[in-house]
Amino acid sequence: MPKKKAFALRINEDMLKAVEKWAADEFRSTNGQIEWMLMQYLKEHKRQPKTKDAAKDEK
Repeated sequence: MPKKKAFALRINEDMLKAVEKWAADEFRSTNGQIEWMLMQYLKEHKRQPKTKDAAKDEK
């Protein structure tokens, strides 16, 4: 599993409430929901991070 890095996120209060609600509906933490949302967006735009295995295959 990749190492996780903490950072501060400033977010509109109403947007955060919506994410918290969605996270609760999906049985995820708010942080987990934000990570999931970001990964979905990255995948949709073919910009997801490369895994170590994929990086080895390119060599």
